[in-house]
Order: sequence, then C-alpha cells, then structure tokens
Amino acid sequence: MIFPLDDELLLIRRGRSFLLVAKVNALFGLCIETTTNEFCQTVEPTDLVVVSAPEGGAIEPAMMLIEFVRTYHLPLIVLPKDHPGSKRFTYLVSVAPEISTNCSIQRGTHPEQHLVCSSEELAGITLKGTGEGVEISPVPAGTTHQKIKCHIKTGSA
Repeated sequence: MIFPLDDELLLIRRGRSFLLVAKVNALFGLCIETTTNEFCQTVEPTDLVVVSAPEGGAIEPAMMLIEFVRTYHLPLIVLPKDHPGSKRFTYLVSVAPEISTNCSIQRGTHPEQHLVCSSEELAGITLKGTGEGVEISPVPAGTTHQKIKCHIKTGSA
C-alpha cells in the first residue's frame, strides 16, 4: 500500500511501539560513523529516514531525529556488537531507499542502512520510498497510520 508523503511524517503504530517515516526530499551525503571506520552514502530525495521506537515513547524525539538527518544532515553513529550502551537506545534511525524492520538484531550495531531494529509487533515490514511517498508491505493488521506535520521554528515568535 502506498501512503502519499511530501514533507510530512507518517506515524505507524501497533501497540506501544511505533515507526516514524519521512521522505528525505534532498540529495546529500550521509556519514555513518563506527569505532573503526566512516562510511558515506549518497541519499536521494525519495529515500526514507525511519525512526523506530520498539518500546514506544514520546513522538517528539523521533521527530527531532528525523530532522537532524533530513534537514541538518547529521551523521549516524553505530556501536560495535555487544556494546553495553546499545540496550539504552530507545530510538533507532535508518536512512535508505528501502528499509526492513527486524526484531532479532542488536540495537544500534548495524551500519547497513537497509535494516532497522523494531518491536516484534512491527517486524517484517518493508518500507520503500517512491515519488509519491512510501510503499509499505505488508501492512500488518492492527496497525494505525497517521500523517504528522513537523516544522522547526527558530528565532523570535
């Protein structure tokens, strides 16, 4: 199923967990930092940035993470496998043309951007950026979908 998106965000929720999805809408280089290397990838306008919150939580931090990537092009940090800090990641980010959700990977330890850690409830979904928005397959029963507008204001009111 294709969900039209321009600059808004798509919230996919099932139970407490959620995915927040946005089109990048720009061409830029994104750096992925590990303890031993730096990978840089070209991000295309129809690519997606996905934030996964396996235990749920506030939507605002996920919105900020999306904007850090798509507006400010901040790099992503990847921890080594079995790093003790990985269990503290409550929001996980992936940027790619197509992203699959998986509940059996260790959080924050995968530099491969085609994969994002999710809850079991949202595992097995493939999100693909299109010219119109995002294609979701399959659309699991019991998920809700909501478009959200997000604008960052700076300066005086």
